[in-house]
Amino acid sequence: MHYLTMLANFLRKLLTKPQSAAARWSRNIALTVVPGFSILQLCLLLCDLCSPAAHGSYTPPPQESKAVKISTTRAEDGITHFFVENMECCEVTMTFDLGTMNLESSAKFPYTVTFPPNQKTEAFTLEPIDPESKWEYSFTNYYKLGSIDAKHDDNYVYQLPYAPGRKYRVTQGYNGAFSHKGSNLYAIDWQMPEGTPVYAARGGLVVKVKSDSDKGGGSMKYDPFNNYVLIRHDDGTLGHYCHLLKNGCMVAPGQTVQTGDLIAHSGNTGFSSGPHLHFSVYKTKNGRERESIPVKFKTTDETSTTLVSGRGYKATDVENDTIVTHPIASTPPGARPVNKL
Repeated sequence: MHYLTMLANFLRKLLTKPQSAAARWSRNIALTVVPGFSILQLCLLLCDLCSPAAHGSYTPPPQESKAVKISTTRAEDGITHFFVENMECCEVTMTFDLGTMNLESSAKFPYTVTFPPNQKTEAFTLEPIDPESKWEYSFTNYYKLGSIDAKHDDNYVYQLPYAPGRKYRVTQGYNGAFSHKGSNLYAIDWQMPEGTPVYAARGGLVVKVKSDSDKGGGSMKYDPFNNYVLIRHDDGTLGHYCHLLKNGCMVAPGQTVQTGDLIAHSGNTGFSSGPHLHFSVYKTKNGRERESIPVKFKTTDETSTTLVSGRGYKATDVENDTIVTHPIASTPPGARPVNKL
């Protein structure tokens, strides 16, 4: 543990001090984003490498890091340009934090901005204050899918995400004591057998799917094994369907679905105490955080209602929507699209 402490201190200095080797290295090297990757996670990875396999294994960050990249170029005038290349199916929101020496930035840090999909965009620039003196920088960044400019259509009433005529009981509603706090404050859990067909509660663009896990349990250590479908709605919000059956997802990123389309089969994967379907609608706050949104559902008894724990609700017939998927991305000050990919 003494060596790990020394290593952690070294990494902290390396990643945070403007005069570090990492800062000098970052001038000319294009960096691939690893969302949510921290010094603590890196130390845990090293612990796993030094420990017997029986003590557990490290779960790497999601593969979405391959789809979003940061690159830098330094022009002849001495200005360093930062670019974000977003190859995800929807917007991404990124937060940068920067440490500098003898540099002036076009952005104020911490800097949070949304970048459109399938495009490379200039994010900000750094310019030497005194061109004749030494300059250095270091930065950290995080991102999440979705736009900070998304605004939920509160008039929209959601379809229950299961077959018309079927009835399932809500086991955990908004502000549920077991796990519906923080970013999951406005989430709904329905108890249902594994393999139950799951239908889109609202149409949109499928932007992310995970379907390869067969692990689940009632503690947070199982959270990385959650199978899910993520759908972007036409107002920029995201619908999240979780704990799905292994190989049970019936859609793929880039596919447009209508309300009532079959998208998956329910399961018991990830942080789950029993077979159920978890659903929430959320928007992105910054590169680290998201916030869930309270929504209403149509049932056979009511045209618009807030679901509560302990009650069962029967799904009505489906009324399809017209799906429009325009990018919702803020424009960084002084930023410009470089090219569409």
